[in-house]
Amino acid sequence: MRIGVPKEIKPQENRIGLTPESVKTLVSEGHQVLVENNGGFEAGFENEQYIKAGAKIVNEASDIFNDAEVIVKVKEPQKVEVDMIRENQIVYTYLHLAAAKELTDGLIKSKSINIAYETVTDDNGRLPLLAPMSAVAGRMSVQAGAHCLEKNQKGRGVLLGGAPGGEPANVLILGGGVVGENAAIIATGMKAKVHIVDKSEARLKQLVKIFGDKIIPEQSDKIDLNKLVADADLLVGGVLIPGAEAPKLVTKSMIKSMKRGSVIVDVAIDQGGCVETSKPTTHGDPTFIVDEVVHYCVANMPGGVPRTSTFALNQATLPYLVKLANKGYQKALGEDKNFLAGLNVHKGQVTYKAVADVFGHEFVDPSHVL
Repeated sequence: MRIGVPKEIKPQENRIGLTPESVKTLVSEGHQVLVENNGGFEAGFENEQYIKAGAKIVNEASDIFNDAEVIVKVKEPQKVEVDMIRENQIVYTYLHLAAAKELTDGLIKSKSINIAYETVTDDNGRLPLLAPMSAVAGRMSVQAGAHCLEKNQKGRGVLLGGAPGGEPANVLILGGGVVGENAAIIATGMKAKVHIVDKSEARLKQLVKIFGDKIIPEQSDKIDLNKLVADADLLVGGVLIPGAEAPKLVTKSMIKSMKRGSVIVDVAIDQGGCVETSKPTTHGDPTFIVDEVVHYCVANMPGGVPRTSTFALNQATLPYLVKLANKGYQKALGEDKNFLAGLNVHKGQVTYKAVADVFGHEFVDPSHVL
């Protein structure tokens, strides 16, 4: 199978779909891999490494889209890329369609086969291809939030861990999943006062086992969220409903109650954000202010650490790609219901219910289209 890896063109996105080692694995299985010229440069991967691994370097993205049977990316296709996607071509990447109507419509029109990393499941209902980037984003969220709290970044001028004579900052983490757990790793390591809100009592008990008394668990139906938000110096939004738009847990009125210079890092912004005042930003211009509260809403946070992120992502995505290339998409998906859960749009039909529901499209069961 011909597998194409174009250079990412989303602003400040420096990851790449495949590492040279992943290319080597695919070539050893008999597949041809096309990599766009300098596609991995910003992540620290040179053309020569890809050539040595067996890839062919291609100068133009259009040639990759013209020749490849499978397109492997990191971020959702941008408009110029959507226009190049061919009928029956397989696109394997993060899509986040529930927050992207124009992209959804474009992929429907293209009649391509679109498999989203973020909706592939495992036998326990977890999201194995989303988890590595959620872990990176969770850890980055606290780093970014700590930086934004500095006065020269228009923050409160608060050090997360405090200092002798100065209290540690209050960190409020919404969601105890992969993002929340990894945010807590950094926040507790920096000696902040950390509250984690989750609806699952069982999950909160797991987090207490991990962190002990370094966190304060808060069950969502037993708390005053308004007060917790008002008291927070740093709020990390890590709430996720798989494949669906994120719920707006923090309202405009709650923002007004927050302290001047406090900071919000909305990691859920890829799925529309869990804060009502959030809007997507970029690494080049990451923050904006609403009611004197700093909002950091970068929609591709792991792109800021592209080398770490690309290695972590490939460890999760490569086994599925090998299966896809070796067996063809119909057999690969048909044999694995968890992989099939990644199929979002198939030849003009929406095959992921949350996406169909949010945009009013007819939902077609993915098992029926195979």
